[in-house]
Amino acid sequence: MSTNRRSFLKNIGLGAGVIATTPLMASTSAGDKEKVKEIRKAAERLPAMNFNMSGYAAPKLDKVRVGFVGIGDRGSGAVKRMTFIDGVEITAICDTRQSALDGAQKILAEAGLPKAKEFTGSDTAFKDLCNSGLVDLVYTATPWEWHVPVGLAAMEGGSHTAIEVSTAKTMDECWEIVETSERTRKHCVILENCCYDFFELLTLNMARQGVFGDLIHGEGAYIHDLDYWHFNKPKDEKMTDGAYTKMWRLHENKRKANVYPTHGLGPICQAMNINRGDKMDYLTSMMGADFTLKQRIEEKAKEDPFFKQFVGWEMRGNMDMQMIKTNKGRTIMIQHDISSPRPYSRIHMLSGTKCFAQKWPLQHIAFGHEVADEAKMKELEEKYQPEIIKRVGEMAKQVGGHGGMDFIMDWRLIDCLRNGLPMDADVYDAAAWSSITPLSEWSIANGSKPIDIPDFTRGAWLTNKPVELTLKGGGTTKVRNIGDADSKGQLNVH
Repeated sequence: MSTNRRSFLKNIGLGAGVIATTPLMASTSAGDKEKVKEIRKAAERLPAMNFNMSGYAAPKLDKVRVGFVGIGDRGSGAVKRMTFIDGVEITAICDTRQSALDGAQKILAEAGLPKAKEFTGSDTAFKDLCNSGLVDLVYTATPWEWHVPVGLAAMEGGSHTAIEVSTAKTMDECWEIVETSERTRKHCVILENCCYDFFELLTLNMARQGVFGDLIHGEGAYIHDLDYWHFNKPKDEKMTDGAYTKMWRLHENKRKANVYPTHGLGPICQAMNINRGDKMDYLTSMMGADFTLKQRIEEKAKEDPFFKQFVGWEMRGNMDMQMIKTNKGRTIMIQHDISSPRPYSRIHMLSGTKCFAQKWPLQHIAFGHEVADEAKMKELEEKYQPEIIKRVGEMAKQVGGHGGMDFIMDWRLIDCLRNGLPMDADVYDAAAWSSITPLSEWSIANGSKPIDIPDFTRGAWLTNKPVELTLKGGGTTKVRNIGDADSKGQLNVH
């Protein structure tokens, strides 16, 4: 925290110590109070840096042997996408459900690829996969509680790891992945697909080329009515065949926090060079009341006795939002709402001294008060379309995965590993972006008081270099015959 901010807070009676010890809201439960104490304790850690993973280029891998842990909606889609990327060998798959493994093997067979070794039988079967010596990369698409355990096992077992969003649920987990990645010198990549969507990549390249001037403010969101997926009742007794095994996604809604911040935050952080020239300094978070979830549970319980087990749950509010201040004085607003009946929106807005860009509900770019017309938009897209889109954009649309951004993300990950390039989103990004969940929980429980965001780079952000997407030194990975590729089974729920 800067000296100026410390002085200011002290003068108004809100020094850092006061913020941390402000009494919790009277309505906060005893359990939540203890949880906040744990968040605070972990947030105040500042372990010494073992090795700077930002800009780290691991030794090249001619072939990338991939092991998948979690073969659900996201995992099965990832298996299929990887079959189209040259230099990938899918050597291992892990899931608690044999039916999921059978589905993955079918995908491999249809692609003309050999069977992968299966790991199953327990919740921790992934440890055997990570220690098998069969994989160079462990790709994790499990329920959130297993993200970090799998990632840690992968790095300790000698593999790089790529983890679905959000990567970590707690502050302790954020520090665990940072310390383990530094010690093992294995990449821990956050699979934030929204960083690879077409408009987000366009605006990132425009920011790199100075089109925005100085960036002033950014807004991002994940606003998606997940009613269908929250209440997609499993058909089997073990509760394993629903959209979310054992209905874990509904369980996550008991947490009063932004449990899914990275879709909106990731692209903004990259445009603003967070962890690479700037850093997130502090946040304040607010959550409204629950107007729908508890009511929906009661309605479902009347229709089906299965849902009576959820009646009486205290659920998260509909909308929560975070305001973030960066060290350089920029501001960021993040919104999260998964239970209001409204159209889908991820927003993505960047406002600079020279240019403005916004996606959702209407995509447009403006210079001053005038919005660019269709001809000007086409000119901008042709001039600033990043090289990665020129290289694989059209193929990505055919392969699928949320319009192609999932494939671009996977292709870029493999290309970086094969060419020994640094990761676009490294372990410090995974920790910083994911930390918004526990820190928002802390702020909400403390009546929206400001909460400092830990510097996971421990000062290295001052000299770390911005994300590079010119494909310099890379772009060599080919795409296999896409044939009749489609995005079947890749549900737009993430």
